[in-house]
Amino acid sequence: MRLMSLIWRKEGSDVPTMNIHGKFRALGKAFVWLGVMLAVVFTPTVASARPLQARTLAIAAQAADSAVYVPARPVAGKGQPTPGGWTFQNQYSPTGEEALRMHNALLLPIITVITLFVLFLLLVVMARFNRRANPVPSKTSHNTALEVAWTLIPVLVLVVIAVPSIRLLAHQYKPAPKDALTVKITGYQWYWGYTYPDNGGFEVISNILSSDEALKRGEQPQLGADNRMVVPAGEDIRIQTTGADVIHSFSVPSLWFKLDAIPGRINEKVLHINTPGVYYGQCSELCGVRHGYMPIVVEAVPRAKFNAWIKAQGGTIGAPATASASTAGAPAQPRV
Repeated sequence: MRLMSLIWRKEGSDVPTMNIHGKFRALGKAFVWLGVMLAVVFTPTVASARPLQARTLAIAAQAADSAVYVPARPVAGKGQPTPGGWTFQNQYSPTGEEALRMHNALLLPIITVITLFVLFLLLVVMARFNRRANPVPSKTSHNTALEVAWTLIPVLVLVVIAVPSIRLLAHQYKPAPKDALTVKITGYQWYWGYTYPDNGGFEVISNILSSDEALKRGEQPQLGADNRMVVPAGEDIRIQTTGADVIHSFSVPSLWFKLDAIPGRINEKVLHINTPGVYYGQCSELCGVRHGYMPIVVEAVPRAKFNAWIKAQGGTIGAPATASASTAGAPAQPRV
């Protein structure tokens, strides 16, 4: 009230003035004083909000850094052979899990039962029908019931095996979705090339690492490669294979994946990797003198890191190449 009385009093007078110009001047002064008071009151609040904003920006920067691609180190026993291993590797794809389950739950029991049954029959024959135990051999020429049994039982066993086998084959060769990522794999003598036509059409050349360099990177000798085939985990991937010179075969046992790379034709198959990780394979078709020096290293990463890797290679996100054939025309020379 004192402030308003000072504003409304005319200079040299004790009586407040009521003309229109005086009112506007008084309102202007009142707003100036109000602005000063608000600035004094809210300045600490704004200042205290700045650290919160800084923390928010730091968290956003940290999240962005977490999407940067860094080559993963392999995990012992995952995606690679193990010392003393004698059965299939652990599987990390849907078809691999189905195939391993079929092998362990169906094929292995059937094989075991048939083997033990045949062994039992051999032991019975050896014990009961040798010359000493049976000096006069039997004159039996045929047995209808036995012949029908040993014909129908194997047929039934094959039918039982055929149903899940055909289902597994159908799952392995199902068509890829229209929006699936495409990776074209080219086999050369004696290295691999991985082309990404959906991401600008660039090609990554992969050569074997020396034993010392492989051990330095935590990889097994003769399985490590200088460049990996990087793909997103948890997605269907359209794999296309071809050969530049002779027949090769792209094979990764822990993913239950094998597809021949034949010159002059394109083979296609879907690859789906359940979890991020590093998975190893080798060329599985005799292709020349250095056939044993064509390792395959597949690294599955989350989609954000895959996009970061694509950008680091100079590729594009979600932009198919207009002429992918021209980009793969001159592959790099392999190291010998």
